Amino acid sequence: MAARFAAGDDALARMVRDREDTISRLQWLDGQLISALSLSSEERDDDREESVRAEMTLLGERLAELDEGLGRDFPDYAEIANPQPVPLSEVQGLLGSEEALISFAVWDEFSFMLVVRHDQAEMFKLAVGTDALRAAVKLLRLYLAPQSLTGISDLLERGYPGAKAFELYQELIAPAEPLLAGVRHLFVVPDGELQSLPLGVLLTEEPQGDFNDFDVYRRAPWLARKYGITTLPSVSSLRALRRYAKSSTAAKPFIGFGDPLLGPASSNDRGIEISSVFRGHEADLEAIRQLPSLPETADELKNIARSLGGSESAIFLGVDATEAQVRAAPLAESRVLAFATHALVGGEIEGAAEPALVLTPPNVATDDDDGLLTASEIAKHLNLDANWVILSACNTAAGETPDAEGLSGLAKAFFYAGSRALLVSHWPVPSKSAVKLTTGTFAALAADPELGRAEALQKSMLALLEDTETDYFAHPFFWAPFVVVGEGGRISRQ
Repeated sequence: MAARFAAGDDALARMVRDREDTISRLQWLDGQLISALSLSSEERDDDREESVRAEMTLLGERLAELDEGLGRDFPDYAEIANPQPVPLSEVQGLLGSEEALISFAVWDEFSFMLVVRHDQAEMFKLAVGTDALRAAVKLLRLYLAPQSLTGISDLLERGYPGAKAFELYQELIAPAEPLLAGVRHLFVVPDGELQSLPLGVLLTEEPQGDFNDFDVYRRAPWLARKYGITTLPSVSSLRALRRYAKSSTAAKPFIGFGDPLLGPASSNDRGIEISSVFRGHEADLEAIRQLPSLPETADELKNIARSLGGSESAIFLGVDATEAQVRAAPLAESRVLAFATHALVGGEIEGAAEPALVLTPPNVATDDDDGLLTASEIAKHLNLDANWVILSACNTAAGETPDAEGLSGLAKAFFYAGSRALLVSHWPVPSKSAVKLTTGTFAALAADPELGRAEALQKSMLALLEDTETDYFAHPFFWAPFVVVGEGGRISRQ
């Protein structure tokens, strides 16, 4: 993504994208050939194998041509596409005076944390390793993303493991606090199990009393109160974003897709398991049509558009919220792209199951439109020049499969397509609070254009947390699911 933006010239950018797509196709064909060669002699298809080999030869020749052209016309490409470790001094030069970066490396029995400010840095050895982190994160997520939730009273009955949230803060963040004085925006490069936990749900002080009243949640010293937090895939991605991926040059402020034509609006949840809408490798259109509608997403998108000064004509709802419309729309002309709908969790069944966004299903499914915009389709077909992509749906920060590394599904696909930042979720998002979180974020940005994206989300989260009219919003299940990934600072700083 950074390489395409750094190319600047449209022809060069297309060449970079062509090279990426060529490599992706070669890797897929290589897997197909290995699978074919592993079959018994009776099962092997010589014609198919020859066809695969011939295509690989042509793609190899095309790759050589592209490499020659990029080496001639874009000499910095190799450095960007194959980043070396970033010197500490360069990382410091990329950070503002009110920003810090912390990067974790989790080992079996202990971990390391690197803390970087614009004028200082320090490494810490942490007394917590893989197994302890896995157990702690699993415990917290049991309360953050409760299963079989029958009502709000269940949240109070279950409570929250405040002691563990404070213990994890002491182990992971407290050692860095002396270096974080004056920080408002914190970049976090997570590792291992930390990729599935928004750190804002940790407690910075020992909890006083049990979490059996929503006032206790409202008064709790959440880490989210101290910092606007941005997730980064790697330390080097900060250089890619701030050195090469300058702010979008798109002329239009916003384009959005939501409120697909589905079943009765009987659910308050934007997440489903992919096994419920797939039969083997093909999407089951009738199963998709029976998913509950999300009519409130129409107003959600309209509110975001107003905050950005966008037009409602750039919002595609109902019969227009289709996969075909997404592919046909000039997405690269908009600085912010939003989807407000259901999301599918990948890896629930074998075969073609992968993360996807639900759109209005067609009358008859085709390869180009079956009502599901999958991660591979996003990466292959969408071309963006977006400052921010908003995925107002469930589990959009999840991996390609349940045991895959975080941010390897929809998030990776949208970065590949050309977004500098994402707003994604870590668990099933209640629709009512999702609307408030996304619209509140953009309202905060409209009120203060110099505010960073992570700080705007922080303001929206805290407003929800402190909403006394709806007591239960104080539970982190409602205010904490979304995280900013990528460039979480001010758009104007790029």
